[in-house]
Amino acid sequence: MNYDNIILEIEDKTAVITINRPESLNALNSKTIQELSTAFGELDQNKEIRVIILTGSGEKSFVAGADIKEFSDFGAKAAEELSRNGQKILFDKIENLSKPVIAAVNGFSLGGGLELAMACHIRYASENAKLGLPEVTLGLIPGYGGTQRLPKLVGKGLANEMIFSAKMISAQRAKEIGLVNEVFSLEELLPKTKELATTISRNSPMGISKAIIAVNQSDKETGFETEMKAFGELFEMDDKKEGVQAFLEKRKPSF
Repeated sequence: MNYDNIILEIEDKTAVITINRPESLNALNSKTIQELSTAFGELDQNKEIRVIILTGSGEKSFVAGADIKEFSDFGAKAAEELSRNGQKILFDKIENLSKPVIAAVNGFSLGGGLELAMACHIRYASENAKLGLPEVTLGLIPGYGGTQRLPKLVGKGLANEMIFSAKMISAQRAKEIGLVNEVFSLEELLPKTKELATTISRNSPMGISKAIIAVNQSDKETGFETEMKAFGELFEMDDKKEGVQAFLEKRKPSF
């Protein structure tokens, strides 16, 4: 499929999605959200793809936020629907995708951009990255999961500080508080992210898929039950059979 606002590249078992709106610092508009949703849906169904990397074009911005011009004159009902629809077709879709999604945060990651990165399973950032949720400066709150995902990643107190103050934090500070996993130079960011993707792609796709489901339930009462059920289900699947057989035969598994 041809896209206007994103670039999709496939390298071996890794797909790289680049948000390509450099004139607006890769701000999210409705068309970009829809294109991302379509791309993630198609990649989730592609058995050849094991890992997906999400990044922004250029050297300044991952995603600088939502395209405010699109919703500046919305009323309450339209705004709620905007939030609800975005969660359904993109942010929740990424979080619950059966394949790992790694955000390569290459610059500004603000508002909807940070919410997009937080929906990913892993976050790497460049040294020049700035992260924040500035919505309260507009008289709003984060509407794409920021108030829900940020506390789970950094704790309620730090999440409140970031949301209430609307301050941007550096990539290094983001690593210190657990918002990003690693920080690299801008030149190293994508190669290091691809290295991680390659490592992940060698492991069991079905095991990883079940792990995503279990980890996403870790803050719910059903978390342990989800883990135990998934653990049992995997014993009937080919990946487990190959993994155990390879271990017993002292060879690398072929998933």
